[in-house]
Amino acid sequence: MVEAVAGAQTSARELISFMIGMQEFCLDIGVVREIRGWTETTPMPYAPDYVHGVINLRGTVMPVVDLCRRLGLGQTLPTQRHVIIVAMVSGQLVGLLVDAVCETLTINPEEIQMPPELGSEAARNFLKGVLSIDGRMVTIIGLDSVLPGPLAQAA
Repeated sequence: MVEAVAGAQTSARELISFMIGMQEFCLDIGVVREIRGWTETTPMPYAPDYVHGVINLRGTVMPVVDLCRRLGLGQTLPTQRHVIIVAMVSGQLVGLLVDAVCETLTINPEEIQMPPELGSEAARNFLKGVLSIDGRMVTIIGLDSVLPGPLAQAA
């Protein structure tokens, strides 16, 4: 009986949910290093338009990505209410600018539905699944391609 309970616990996934506009998204909590309030960024010349700029995080220069813009949902005009999710992406710390962090979700893999086929390479790279929780739709995103290779290496 104890083995069955231990097995059930290991199959559950923990995700952190956040808002971008009126949409709720989530990502694996294992990549999150911290959540911090909005900090003004320093723009970087020739950076992609979704890179809001860089900040100094305890001696490390870290790019801050406007996740709204990166997902093709418009541009964020940050205020003191916005937050930066500091995540480890491809071995590098990256700040993800979002409107608000909502909650931690514990889900079973069976609850994840595959996203609809949208025919877009970008959608396939970012959208890892969809959850229906308490009457709301939460999109699971993967951060593997949040930064292109050259920027990830330069930052």
